[in-house]
Amino acid sequence: MRKHCLAFLAAAGLLGMAALQGFTSVPEDDGSARIEQASVRYREPGEFIEGARPVNGPIGEIAADKPFSIMRWQVTRGEYERCVTAAACKALDGAGDPHLPAVGVSFYDAIAYAEWLSHETGRQWRLPTDREWALAAGSRYRDDAYTEVSDPANPSRRWIATYDAEAAAQEPLDPSPMPRGTFGRNEHGLDDLSGNVWEWTSTCYVRHRIDTATGLGSEIDNCGVRIAEGRHRAYMIGFFRDPKAGACSVGIPPANLGIRLVRDDGGLRRWLGL
Repeated sequence: MRKHCLAFLAAAGLLGMAALQGFTSVPEDDGSARIEQASVRYREPGEFIEGARPVNGPIGEIAADKPFSIMRWQVTRGEYERCVTAAACKALDGAGDPHLPAVGVSFYDAIAYAEWLSHETGRQWRLPTDREWALAAGSRYRDDAYTEVSDPANPSRRWIATYDAEAAAQEPLDPSPMPRGTFGRNEHGLDDLSGNVWEWTSTCYVRHRIDTATGLGSEIDNCGVRIAEGRHRAYMIGFFRDPKAGACSVGIPPANLGIRLVRDDGGLRRWLGL
C-alpha cells in the first residue's frame, strides 16, 4: 500500500509539472511522453486514383483511440551504437557525435533497434503508425496534399506543382544532425518534430483505386515502401538509408532518416505497479 501511495504522489508530481509547462501529455521515467488526449486533422496516406485521375486522399479529424507513450527525443547515435556493439544492429556509415540524432537509418535498421531495445529494457518498443506519429506531432503535423494547385490529369504538371509548393514552403535546411531541442518542442512535450530528421513509421504505402463506373474501391498494399514523417510526408523504400536515393514521393526528399519509438507496455500503470 505504501509503495502505491508513494508512486501515486510521484505521478501526481509529474502531472503537476506537465500542467505547469502547458503539455497535454505526461513525461515518463524513461524519456517518453504519455499521449493521453490528442486529435489532429489528418489526411489518409498513399496514392488515390479515381478512374485514371490522381486525387487527394480523404481528410478528417482523428483522435487517439487509447493513450500511448512515445519517445520525447529521436534516438541518438550513441544509443544506436549500443545496439551495434551488441551485434543486433547494422553499423551506420561514417563517424558521428554520439549525442546527436542517429541518421542514415533504414526502416529495417529501425526495426532491429526497436527489437534490441525491447530485449534490453523488458519493455515493448516499436515504430509508431503514421496516425500515431501525426497525433503525437500535433501542431507540427503538416498536410501534404498539393493536387489542387495543378492539373490532376497531367502527371508532369502535377509533379512540378508539388515540387514548387514544397520548395516555397520549406526554409533553407542544413542537413547536419543538430543537438536535441534545436527545432523546438511541441505541445505534447516532444522535441525536434519536423526538423531536419524524418522519422520512420510502420505504415505501408497503399494504392487506392476507385472505379468511377461502379463506385467500388480497391487497395493494393506495398510494404516494401513505408511512410517517413517530418516536414512533409515521404514514401521511402524500406532498405534505403539515403533518402535522396530512396524517396518515392514527389517533391523534395527528406534530409535525413532517423528513429523515434512508441512504447507498448502499459505506460504509467506498469510504472505504478498496478
